[in-house]
Amino acid sequence: MRATDMAEFADFVQARSSALFRTGLLLTGNRDQADDLVQSTLERVCRQWARVGRAESRDAYARRIMVNLANDRWRGLRGRREVPLDETDARLAPGTGVAGAADPYRQVLLRDELMRVLHTLPVKMRTVLVLRYFDDLSDESIADLMHISTSTVRSQATRGLAKLRAAVHGTTDNREVPSERTQ
Repeated sequence: MRATDMAEFADFVQARSSALFRTGLLLTGNRDQADDLVQSTLERVCRQWARVGRAESRDAYARRIMVNLANDRWRGLRGRREVPLDETDARLAPGTGVAGAADPYRQVLLRDELMRVLHTLPVKMRTVLVLRYFDDLSDESIADLMHISTSTVRSQATRGLAKLRAAVHGTTDNREVPSERTQ
């Protein structure tokens, strides 16, 4: 790699590594796995920098690599779930602590519960939600990135949000959300 390419790559890493880590953490649910995912992503970006440097959006290129790597890892781990020894149920019993947004501890527990539920969703659904709500990508960008249609992005987001709401609010209604098409 030329010195100018190395400097451009170093600038890219400095500017985008924290955003890539956030996306990796949301995709994997584990800091160590997110670190590994970011490292693997940046390694591939570095090896392909000549192509990445000419890309219209370097972020999109790196994000696509990350999504592919995350999907590959999930395929390899299918059926196996790692459970840390200190994992406990993070749900608060009703009436525990101060109710509402004023209780910062409850917010932390709710966020933890949301992250746990997010990681129970199918990979495609979780990826759509992460890219849409945490990376603020448009449906068209997500569709291009994942090589799916925009209607698939919308349906995956709608179903994913319904499942998150049902799990967080403790409902057992797992019916599918009606499609946007009318008869």
